[in-house]
Amino acid sequence: MTGHIQSQSQAFGAALARLAAERATGALHGHCAAVYLSEGVVVHAESPWAPDMGARLTACGRLSVADWSKAVAVAGPDRRVGSHLVEDGRLTRGELELCHLGALFDAAYFALLPDPGPDRLRFLPDVTHWLGPVRPVPAEVLRREACRRRALLDRVWPWPAVDVSPVVPRPGGSAYSGPGTGPTPSQRTVLESADGTRTPGEIAWRLGRSAFNTVLDVRRLAAAGLIDTPRQPAGGGHRPLPARPGGEDPDPDPDVSLLIRIRAALEARL
Repeated sequence: MTGHIQSQSQAFGAALARLAAERATGALHGHCAAVYLSEGVVVHAESPWAPDMGARLTACGRLSVADWSKAVAVAGPDRRVGSHLVEDGRLTRGELELCHLGALFDAAYFALLPDPGPDRLRFLPDVTHWLGPVRPVPAEVLRREACRRRALLDRVWPWPAVDVSPVVPRPGGSAYSGPGTGPTPSQRTVLESADGTRTPGEIAWRLGRSAFNTVLDVRRLAAAGLIDTPRQPAGGGHRPLPARPGGEDPDPDPDVSLLIRIRAALEARL
């Protein structure tokens, strides 16, 4: 399967499933992400909407920008940046795998969003990523996780327009007496980075943190009345704003549950 694929007949998820079944090697590019496969399993994903490994590792101080740039320059041409960081003592193997899986699932989520409209997908056979092999993930695991994440977001606040709109804090919004006792530390960090112009994706890149978890925090903030909710839904048209949720916040720690599911799915293949 090469060249261009019309998305009207083949969505990104369907194309990825077909390539996995064919045990293909290469890169599948869509309008907002690229997914890399090796013999049918996903080995990496990247998206301009989700911070990459370099942004994550340097933002948290685990690597300096100079160390990351040097590793890419030295080992990138040989497609083994990940292995080089471990061999050079910059990261442990566990740190590399954890960061890689976080970045992969983050980017793949955006790749597997429902198509917003006509698009052109492109598969480049035999293309490999400069990071090199780390920990492959079955395409079906990515699909299930993307579905779970979409369902989680809709349970929190079913209004996708907040995912791509500037995050605008509401004056006096902290006085809202909704579920919980106020913003969590993670949500406060998002609020502190919200200047009325930055989208959740831009905030995620600025902080070097998971784009999905940033979107999740934004939806929770919208549900609590701490930020504005755009009146125009992402799909066009008008509809009433959802009621403020009551009771416990669903899936309060998605990172932990995700890692458990990833480990179980990967170990099942051993």
